[in-house]
Amino acid sequence: MTLNRYDTTAAADLNSTQAVIDVAMRAAQPHQLEPGNFYTLVTPGGGVQKVDLTGPEHTGVPARKSGTTVVRDVDSFLAYFDKHGDFASEVYADVETRTITAVLDAHETEAPRWGGHRLELRLRPTSAWRAWTSMDGQLVSQGKFAEFVEDSLVDLVEPTAATMLELAESFEVTTSAEFQSSQRLESGARKFSYVEEQTGKAGHKGEITIPATLTLALRPFEGTEPYKVIARFRYRLDRQKGALTLGFKIERPEDTLAAAFEDIRTLVDDGIPEHIAVLNGAPSRS
Repeated sequence: MTLNRYDTTAAADLNSTQAVIDVAMRAAQPHQLEPGNFYTLVTPGGGVQKVDLTGPEHTGVPARKSGTTVVRDVDSFLAYFDKHGDFASEVYADVETRTITAVLDAHETEAPRWGGHRLELRLRPTSAWRAWTSMDGQLVSQGKFAEFVEDSLVDLVEPTAATMLELAESFEVTTSAEFQSSQRLESGARKFSYVEEQTGKAGHKGEITIPATLTLALRPFEGTEPYKVIARFRYRLDRQKGALTLGFKIERPEDTLAAAFEDIRTLVDDGIPEHIAVLNGAPSRS
């Protein structure tokens, strides 16, 4: 095939241009690329290669704050919020899960944001609250009940710890006695009569009186103040076996938990900037 004059000239110009590129490529000195920049390189074959060094794996700096930090008390929540929150942060209180969540990078009025940096106050019940609620509604032997009372004296307000310790000791020494009757007193307390068999002797008779109610001072969640809790004594007397089982029923424990959560919500509301309201609910998923 024969090239005309126009084609021959174009081919010569193309070869000349490529020759210049080849010379320039050979003459160029290699140098280190800087992290944080975006580069476009011309390859020896005339192609274009893109090199992106803007990612966190190159710069060592995350592109944005993200993740959920979990704290256990109001002071920790407010300290973290004060460090990372801003004018557009949002706070939600979820009564059902008893959690308070802050979306630190929530959407602004005129501009969306990621919503991926979050703070959660996840309340944890105290060991005392777990102990009392785990026994709530159960009827157990005298020995087990006495052991529980002795372990929980610090939580008692009325009757006093000394009175309840004496009562617990009475339960322990009468575990083998035969309980025969019970009588309700005007105060609401219950008196139990028993006979304790003794070898070669007439049975020793005695009485034990238990109060109608217990008044407790319990902290439902770690980091909260104690709340007044009422527990009513329960019992079962098996007259055929002469066996007595004991327990208690806490009055409306859910109300105590709700009151404690509301007080925590108030503390958070008082501690964050005034223009940020604590919303009732939960944030959308990021």
